Amino acid sequence: MFAVARNPLSIYQRVGVETGVQTADPHKLVLMLYEGALLALSDAQLHMTRRETAAKGRALSKAIMIIEGGLKASLDVKAGGELGERLAALYDYMCDRLLHANLHNRPEIIEEVRQLLMELRGAWEQIDPAAIPASSPSVSQPYSTTVSSRTTSVTA
Repeated sequence: MFAVARNPLSIYQRVGVETGVQTADPHKLVLMLYEGALLALSDAQLHMTRRETAAKGRALSKAIMIIEGGLKASLDVKAGGELGERLAALYDYMCDRLLHANLHNRPEIIEEVRQLLMELRGAWEQIDPAAIPASSPSVSQPYSTTVSSRTTSVTA
């Protein structure tokens, strides 16, 4: 009649993430994408050292999916101009490097991408969320903000 939870911690974490996504503003959603990608890369590094090939592949695939389908897909390259184009190219580079790391079991490449993501996350954390219009009903709407004294338009 009632299903027994096999892993209560994972259910709790999943609900926490889903709730966080539903209540987060666009700025917070991008930070959550960075955190998810970094966590997947940490998992991939662990699985690589343990020679757990399938788990390593799943973790790297998850990181690539977050970078490509989350971070890059949320960019408004047209509105962001040169900065948006460069960021899109950097995301492509990261995905290519992660594929190479997976094929050749190269943990140093995963670390390279992890460092790049940490720098981008740090820059994103410096953005004032108040610069994001309160009327933004969805993540896919572009907004302008100032990063390192340069104004750019991005989609969170």
